[in-house]
Amino acid sequence: MLRVERTLYRDSRLVGVTYTASGVALGAAAGLILDRLLGRRLACVVAASLSIAGRMLDTEAQRIGEQLQGNDLQQARVAVRSLVGRRSDTLTAEEITRATIESVAENTVDAVTAPMMWAAIGGAPAVLAYRAINTMDAMVGHHTERYERFGWASARLDDLVNWLPARLTSALTIVPMNDRRSVWRSVVDQARSHPSPNGGTIEGAFAHRLGIRLGGINRYDGRVEDRGLLGAGDPPSTADIARATALRRQVSALSASAMLAIELTGAVRSRRRAAPSSDGRQVSAAW
Repeated sequence: MLRVERTLYRDSRLVGVTYTASGVALGAAAGLILDRLLGRRLACVVAASLSIAGRMLDTEAQRIGEQLQGNDLQQARVAVRSLVGRRSDTLTAEEITRATIESVAENTVDAVTAPMMWAAIGGAPAVLAYRAINTMDAMVGHHTERYERFGWASARLDDLVNWLPARLTSALTIVPMNDRRSVWRSVVDQARSHPSPNGGTIEGAFAHRLGIRLGGINRYDGRVEDRGLLGAGDPPSTADIARATALRRQVSALSASAMLAIELTGAVRSRRRAAPSSDGRQVSAAW
């Protein structure tokens, strides 16, 4: 997609729409080719495996946690750039910790549960189209002079395809909590102050589940962003990074179980519709 961007780039929303459509088409086409070569089910497994990156996320977060525990602030500032786009050269240990946990929360959706969901919905074409959208958003969906207009379509489409996965994942995050209804209302209320329509929801759910406070002021090149306050606890400590990655794994396992249950239910219903009746005729789909 980098080569496509260099070829198509203009400071224009319309050209950005063309770029985004090209990326979606390429991703879906790759999925259709996999379907043809491997069959639908195996192609879906392969595409989902290529799109899900939970273990890599955990590894990066844990590395930053180890650097902070070793008081290696400078290396932690460098390492956190692999997870967030905010300026990191002046971040304190507390700010790096917050940035890391927020990234773990947001990427639980982007890198794990959303690919699972799109794989369950549409197989390899859908999950690879999703991965293309997410990649384009990471590349060009920024509020910068170069990408403000060109990256608009990629950013908006990424918001759209993550809207439902973010909310389902957030709900799964707080399911074990005793006061989950009031927590959910708090998550929704606090998320309104977050500039991302999806990031605030999942970050707020993680903050409440972990009993910490996330959000606040982030500084990017040329702008300052206020994400509001998320959660109701104290600021996170370095030890909370490991708790966040453990929660990520738990929520991912719950999501995988839910997707598998949906897939199995659909398979059973399909077999019932296709099953022949006792006199050899096919059973009606309405049965």
